[in-house]
Amino acid sequence: MTGTPKLALLIPAYNAAAYLPRLLQSAHNQREPFDEILVYDDCSTDSTAAVAEQMGAGVIRGQINKGCSHGKNALARATAAEWIHFHDADDELLPNFVSRAHLWMRDGRFDAVLFPYEERDAAIGRQIATRRFDPDDIIRDARSYALRVPINSICGLYRRSAFLAAGGYDEDPRVLYNEDAAAHIRLTFAGLSFAADTEISIINHRQLNSMSAANQLKCLQAQFEVMRKTAQRAEAAPYAFEIARRLWAIVAGLASQQDWQTADAGAALAVALAGLKALPPGRLFRNLCRISPFYALRIREALIRVFKPWLRTSYPRWRNPFYATPTPVTR
Repeated sequence: MTGTPKLALLIPAYNAAAYLPRLLQSAHNQREPFDEILVYDDCSTDSTAAVAEQMGAGVIRGQINKGCSHGKNALARATAAEWIHFHDADDELLPNFVSRAHLWMRDGRFDAVLFPYEERDAAIGRQIATRRFDPDDIIRDARSYALRVPINSICGLYRRSAFLAAGGYDEDPRVLYNEDAAAHIRLTFAGLSFAADTEISIINHRQLNSMSAANQLKCLQAQFEVMRKTAQRAEAAPYAFEIARRLWAIVAGLASQQDWQTADAGAALAVALAGLKALPPGRLFRNLCRISPFYALRIREALIRVFKPWLRTSYPRWRNPFYATPTPVTR
């Protein structure tokens, strides 16, 4: 397309042979084509590379399994396209994605654009929710937004040169299970300008056996590590409240998993950053925190387990039989 910079679809994959055909077919079904499609095969033991090649994608083969963050960085370095979009192998693109991306690429004012997406239960195809990003909020202060709002890598369009100059994905193993949040915080603090599209062009298929669903504790521990590392940045000082508020949410999850060591560390950091100002709502919990945040966490968790045990089932919320059929939520 004359006058439009090139766009690459970059797919980190591990044992994804069963999922790649759907994603790659959705890439081929675009109203306007990708200029390049690359798959990073992270030492798969199935036919991931063969499936990718059969469907016309270029393949980069890793020599040692290093995880999706390494794969994304390797893909970003390998392509010559000026713009890049990462996508998980088990998700899907709607036919309008590239045409929407081209509008922003030709505009050229922003380094990164977030696209709204639909979440579906992978097993039964039911829509769970619709994720949208507030255009005004993110333009006003992208750093604050990235600290407050979880951002998935499948929803992003990035200027490759700016992405690489910012350092790309953090390959620290301690943030592996929260690498997308870590990356977007890094990008915003590196000064990349962000915008948000308004038209849904992506489908996120929620899997019960996904890396995040199967490793809830590791995800929470990684979230704490991301906030801890962010709090150490000198330029993060104006965002102490946002970091503390996010920490309290993470601490609640850690308490539900009974990882008291990390929960206590998160609570201590939240208090050090913002005192008790960032505490979540709830009169009892707030009053208990004034005495001791550490005892408050344990008392609240004990009360939940006694009076609301369904909140501690192993099912994700959209599959939890104790909840009513979920209504799609727009955020």
